[in-house]
Amino acid sequence: MSAQADTAVAEISTDRIDVALVRRLIAEQFPRWAHLPVRPVEVGGWDNRTFHLGDTMTVRLPSGEGYALQVAKEQRCLPVLGARLPLEIPAPLAHGRPGAGYPYPWSVYGWIDGQTARADRIDDLTRFATDLAAFLCALRAVDTAGGPAAGPHSAWRGGPLSTYDAETRAAIETHRDRLPADRVTGMWQAALDATWAGPPVWFHGDIAHGNLLVRDGRLAAVIDFGCCGVGDPACDTVIAWTLLGGASRAAFRDALGVDDATWARGRGWALWKALITLDDPDPERAAGARHVLGELLTVSY
Repeated sequence: MSAQADTAVAEISTDRIDVALVRRLIAEQFPRWAHLPVRPVEVGGWDNRTFHLGDTMTVRLPSGEGYALQVAKEQRCLPVLGARLPLEIPAPLAHGRPGAGYPYPWSVYGWIDGQTARADRIDDLTRFATDLAAFLCALRAVDTAGGPAAGPHSAWRGGPLSTYDAETRAAIETHRDRLPADRVTGMWQAALDATWAGPPVWFHGDIAHGNLLVRDGRLAAVIDFGCCGVGDPACDTVIAWTLLGGASRAAFRDALGVDDATWARGRGWALWKALITLDDPDPERAAGARHVLGELLTVSY
């Protein structure tokens, strides 16, 4: 989510979303699982807090009202998508309601085993890239009937980049002394000019390393469909600059079969996110933003 989007939603302190809260919610609403242990997952995500429930389930609680919009969508869409995709995705098991002092709907999913994608966990990054492209091609081939159009639930991913034009230009000005502002502005304008006029297709909305799971060195699952919807799929190419590079980036683009305009819009999505997180208080996110800007400014594709 963007800084702009973050300020538009009420949020609950993540300190209040803890093991004790999850235990109360489970006991109140799903007592058949009340005997199971609850513990935080190793990587809990930015917009939701996630907990193990026993050994085979997870509990996922949105941290803000904007993220809570995604719960009913995932409950409805994931079973439909999962039956048509070549990799494992989350399977909803229960739909929780507000309670125990917690104000939002929430979900229970089946646990998917795996580690979040990192270069040192991937045996062959080029094969990883083509496997991911195959998954995205399959996602785009799913019938869009009844799929949600881009909107607040997707942080406007799948919609026009112009949604974030003012925010991006303001970030360029803020960081003018740290980057080639004219060149970055030109890259952003090129992304805006590469307008999308194709038929709407399914997009994931947040193809990031933390939402890709690997087992035995290979891509095994894709998680967190909170930003999914039906629209422009360019946002799903951002991984080309956040994780991939060189031969793996080229293989990803070739296997995905996207045109120059879609690739340009994907660069725009990557640029926007990097610019607004360049001063993120989390050192890992800030370092990631610097890396993406470096990739965008040093490669020609």
